[in-house]
Amino acid sequence: MMRNKLYINGAWKLPVNGGTFDVINPATEELIQQVPAASEADVNEAVLAARAAFDHGPWPKMSGRERAYYLRAIAAGIRARLGEIARLESIDNGKPLPEAEWDVGDAAGCFEYYATLAEELDTNPLEPIELPDGRFTSKAVREPLGVAGAIIPWNYPLLMAAWKVAPALAAGCTVVLKPAALTSLTSLELAAIADEVKLPAGVLNVVTGSGAKAGQALIDHPGVDKLAFTGSGPVGSTVMAAAARDIKRVSLELGGKSPFIVFDDSDIEKAVEWIMFGIFWNQGQVCSATSRVLVQQALYQPLLDRLVEETRKITIGNGLEEGVLLGPLVSQGQLSQVLAGIEEARSAGATVVTGGKQPAGFDKGYFLEPTILADVPLDSRAWTEEFFGPVVCVKPFADEAEAISLANDSRFGLAAAVMSADDARCERVAASLRAGIVWINCSQPTFTEAPWGGYKQSGIGRELGRWGLDNYLETKQITRYNSEQPWGWYIK
Repeated sequence: MMRNKLYINGAWKLPVNGGTFDVINPATEELIQQVPAASEADVNEAVLAARAAFDHGPWPKMSGRERAYYLRAIAAGIRARLGEIARLESIDNGKPLPEAEWDVGDAAGCFEYYATLAEELDTNPLEPIELPDGRFTSKAVREPLGVAGAIIPWNYPLLMAAWKVAPALAAGCTVVLKPAALTSLTSLELAAIADEVKLPAGVLNVVTGSGAKAGQALIDHPGVDKLAFTGSGPVGSTVMAAAARDIKRVSLELGGKSPFIVFDDSDIEKAVEWIMFGIFWNQGQVCSATSRVLVQQALYQPLLDRLVEETRKITIGNGLEEGVLLGPLVSQGQLSQVLAGIEEARSAGATVVTGGKQPAGFDKGYFLEPTILADVPLDSRAWTEEFFGPVVCVKPFADEAEAISLANDSRFGLAAAVMSADDARCERVAASLRAGIVWINCSQPTFTEAPWGGYKQSGIGRELGRWGLDNYLETKQITRYNSEQPWGWYIK
């Protein structure tokens, strides 16, 4: 099942310069395989293929129903191989196998969902517009935007590909997909499935390689109409600046430092469960992770004690082993970065309540104990910046006003959560939180049908739901003059 070629214009091709890079299993540090490293020339070929498929091919001219056939076929292909793709995801990314199986199933569901929305485009092809001048009629139509360049992160490799590829294809766009260099394997499997279902050539192209070369070439290419990027803020800023040169459409999802407010009337067991799910799922490598936990003073110490107790029970290990709930971080670089952040927090005055180091008994692998920090200064990087690891900061608050103030005091605004037995308070706080996603009495549930995206420096635009489809559609006005009478402005 291993792929060692790029997928361009409906064919598997070796990169022009013959370059490769290693793919490492983060649990064992063993070489999985070598993956082709696309050059600027390879990316150019992929964009030209997507451009030709959009400008001259059948894809954008097909009905939504016709495109939906391919989307459902891709979904069926993913489901048919769910077990082996999930295993590949686990050894590539490090996540526990049950989490990988959930992700792969969600990826298939994403293609099925956008197949339905593609069909709905046929039932609502235009919107009549009422005009004040009866001599004219007007309508608004939605059309596919063009060639989309999709750059995805390493934390949810196949699922993030689906979030971008599925709505783009449903809209009638063609796509060049650049997966993260650390986790390229399942994107190549997506290309293989697209090939098996005979998706028209050039509609989906997959180029693996580094962000500096393949990613930058895709960002800069004038043949790309829209860039969809998920990743870090600094890279997102680079994407946005490059897009500005050609006035490309852009959507950015750039992570966050999301708060979780727990009021003192909350059930302590439910609170601990959702706090843990909000930060330790996927090793904390989650853009929306609720990594700043704010607990009302009366509940703070009892909750912290229970959180520490349960956190120490988490089974750490290879994601393929049964019962493992916390796998390794994705790479040595990521592990080193998170460990450095913990040490910096300690130096700034934070208390490492539990964790904070690599677990004993592992000779290989990028493992880190789940970590709880208390007494974290509000101006420290641990409180303000995304660690992208299993590290949570816990802080007490006095009242609702202080909780909201602390929660909103961030340059990010992707997600937030609030827990209380008082429904009215939950709704009131949810309305006050400056975030694109707010969870009440839970953390991290994500549904394809609901919009996903953030406020402030967490990004621009929304993915998922009908909002995700709108990312890849242009709106055109068509106005007709119907009167038999001459216009008569110049010629009387």
